[in-house]
Amino acid sequence: MPLTHLLYLHGFRSSPQSTKARLMAARVQARHPTLRWWCPQLPPSPRQAMEAVLAGVQDWPRETMAVVGSSLGGFYATCVAAHTGCRAVLLNPAVHPARDLSRHIGEHSGWHDPAQRFVFTAEHVAELRVLEQAAAAADTARMFAVVAKGDEVLDWREMVARYPQARLRLLEGSDHAISGFPEYIDEVFEFLLAG
Repeated sequence: MPLTHLLYLHGFRSSPQSTKARLMAARVQARHPTLRWWCPQLPPSPRQAMEAVLAGVQDWPRETMAVVGSSLGGFYATCVAAHTGCRAVLLNPAVHPARDLSRHIGEHSGWHDPAQRFVFTAEHVAELRVLEQAAAAADTARMFAVVAKGDEVLDWREMVARYPQARLRLLEGSDHAISGFPEYIDEVFEFLLAG
C-alpha cells in the first residue's frame, strides 16, 4: 500500500520549525507532493497533545499512514502507532519521558521562539505516566529507530532496548538533534514508502 498521510511530531520545547521537521517537509513538498503532511505545534500538556494528534488523524487511513517523531515526539509517535497500528520512524525517541522530564518542571522558552514561554508541571509528568502505559502496546516490528550513541540527553542503550524488533540505524557519534540528519533522510523515506 502506498503512503498517503504522514505525521511529524516534534520534541520537548521544539516546534514545526525544527531542522528535522523542515527537512522532512521540504522532502515531501519536492518529491511527494500528493502526500498529506501534518506537523502540528504540540501543547505542553502530554494529554492535550495526544488528544489533538489522535483527533487530527482520526479519519486517516490506518494502512497508508505513518508517523515520525523526534525525542518526546518519538514517544508520542509510539503512542500514535500503538493506537492506530501505523508504521513509525523514531529519531532518538524518549523512552522514559515521565522520569526524564520530571527534572524539568518549571517555566521554559521555546527553542525556535524564545519569546514563547510555557510552564511544564507535575501534572504533565503524571500525564506522561499514563501515556507510557498506552505506548507499551505498540508493535515495535513496524518501526524504524534512528539512535545516536552520542546523544547527550537520552541514553542510547535504553532506546535500543525499548524497540527490540524495530529496524535500527545506530549512529556511532552524532548528538540528540541528529545534526547529520540529511545523511539519513533517504533511509527514513525508504522505510516510510516501503508499505
